[in-house]
Amino acid sequence: MKGRSGIRVSLVGMLFILSCFTAQSQNPLSRFKGMGGGRSKTGDSLQHRVDDTITINFRYLDSSRLQKIDSSIYDFYQRYPLPATFIDLGNLGNAAHDLVFHPLMKPGWDPGWHAYDPYIFTMDETKFFNTTKPYSELGYIIGTKAEQMINVIHTQNINRNWNALFQYRLINSPGQFNNQSTNHNNYRFSSWYASKNKRYQAFLVLLGSKLQSAENGGIRNISDLESPVYANRYSVPTKIGASNVFSNNPFGVEVTTGTHYTLATYMLRQQYDIIGKKDSIVTDSTVIPLFYPRFRAEYTLSYQTYHYRYLDDNPDTTYYIQNLNFIATPDTIKLGDTWHNLSNDFSLYSFPDAKNPQQFVKAGITFQSLHGNYDAGERSLYNISLHGEYRNKTRNKKWDIEALGNFYLSGYNAGDYNAYISLQRQISKNLGFLRAGFENVSRTLSSAWNEESSFGFGVPPGFFKKENVIHLFGSIDQPKLGLRLNADYYLLNNYPYFQNYYEAAQESNPFNILQISADKVIHVSRRWVLRTKLILQQRAGNSPVNIPLFVTHNQFGYEGKLGFKNLVIAFGVELRYYSPYKADGYSPVVGQFFTQTETTIKQKLPDIGAYVNFRIRSFAAYVRTENLNTMQVSKAYGFGFTNNNFVAPDYPSPGLRIRVGIFWSFVN
Repeated sequence: MKGRSGIRVSLVGMLFILSCFTAQSQNPLSRFKGMGGGRSKTGDSLQHRVDDTITINFRYLDSSRLQKIDSSIYDFYQRYPLPATFIDLGNLGNAAHDLVFHPLMKPGWDPGWHAYDPYIFTMDETKFFNTTKPYSELGYIIGTKAEQMINVIHTQNINRNWNALFQYRLINSPGQFNNQSTNHNNYRFSSWYASKNKRYQAFLVLLGSKLQSAENGGIRNISDLESPVYANRYSVPTKIGASNVFSNNPFGVEVTTGTHYTLATYMLRQQYDIIGKKDSIVTDSTVIPLFYPRFRAEYTLSYQTYHYRYLDDNPDTTYYIQNLNFIATPDTIKLGDTWHNLSNDFSLYSFPDAKNPQQFVKAGITFQSLHGNYDAGERSLYNISLHGEYRNKTRNKKWDIEALGNFYLSGYNAGDYNAYISLQRQISKNLGFLRAGFENVSRTLSSAWNEESSFGFGVPPGFFKKENVIHLFGSIDQPKLGLRLNADYYLLNNYPYFQNYYEAAQESNPFNILQISADKVIHVSRRWVLRTKLILQQRAGNSPVNIPLFVTHNQFGYEGKLGFKNLVIAFGVELRYYSPYKADGYSPVVGQFFTQTETTIKQKLPDIGAYVNFRIRSFAAYVRTENLNTMQVSKAYGFGFTNNNFVAPDYPSPGLRIRVGIFWSFVN
């Protein structure tokens, strides 16, 4: 979105926000019990008042458990696309990855580009609502250097059994260094319909993501950060991308050197309960029909499109020849892969206990058709796979069992499989929950590791072996103590990776990684709270995986009302630290993080921030200052926020970031 059209959209959006603010004054969410966001008798979730007949519930696609909207305010990362343990390459919307190791545990076909996954709307996080009145939420975050994020959600029931939701999100930021501007647009539409007799359900989802991120390849010389000539960080020379003049116009983004990803998903799922038991709830004025299923048929039709592009209108000859083995640099570099994925799935459910929909056995078959277009050709593929699942959440909520498996019978991914089992048991109300599980995945490598790909010019000829990952995990959850302990063990064989800016490789020797983490909430006093997350991770064996040994994120502050009835406030400081390690480099051309062994990334100081979050009825605000650790007084600069940490080789973190976010929820 750019130019005049972008400005028109901005003006319309601001008028819409202002009109909604006015509507909110007439329809405050104070009618909800517990909407204040603090710890009230009704908890931290949006509750409903029976006399006002306002109920707002939602569920996810593969779960029938109804949930409430969380109204707590202490965690800013619930509103932010990147979790606390993620790092970006210097600007919101740039490529990002987790400091905590997580291998890809997904059999079957996969495109292979995941550096921008946090900014994509996915099926797993899509919510299906059921509301008695229309519900809307408007969010706007503005930050340093014209950074902004707009998030609009609206859901309402068309009738008693049919709901629709629309969500739009814009992420736009010019960045603090040259040629790292971003412009991401996401939309989501979901609809949930149930027939009056409760035997038929339909779920419709439309997802779209258009991601644009300029790429600069990192700064040319680290010493430039110490020179007073480059006190304005936007003037620091970068490896690729033309030298641009900084623009505060958030809609004037034009990515001439960078990444362009366009992704879309269309899904329709229909379910019909063939056998079951009818029932009803009789009130003074109505009869509400119920149906307890025993045997269900399900059909899912899904279609996805993936378009991955890299463009450089003015390539730097030295960069491409030295790092990507180009013999000569053309006037324009264009790389692109496009994939279309059509899937048909038919599944059957059996419910052993008619009154417990959380217990079922599922079996199904999937037919998948794939078509890819490269710069030098095209390819058509197919897959046939079988899948099965068993879930049981007992009615007394003491046992939670989940087991599933998927096996590819024939096609491109023939022989791929995954097997998963998880058991959770409530030991007692005082001792909490104990969980243990096992997971094993064997998968054909992603399309990015295919020499036919436009991005596969560094992939050696021949067929890579299937990757195999064994995952053992366990956890102890003690809600009364505010403590959760986790342990994860990974055994990896034939692990794929990029060993430099363009060459793909595979580690044939098996190796393992052990992770132990703890989440603890400590009430220092009644209102002063320390929330801490600690992760220890260690690799064993010769491996191409480099990870920090220690990662921690801590938040200490006040959470309460300060004596005001309608005000809930949380303020304090945050700290994130990770131990020195050889962080992955990033290749913007192939869109991959790669293993490097030369540069050790070490924080000069932990990442430090301060925050003030508050809620007044249905209005919430977040005020944050981040990267306070970059403050320094030097002869070259005087006072400033120029003591930059590095997040990857040649990629410095920005200086001081200030963010202000407002979120307004209302019921019409």
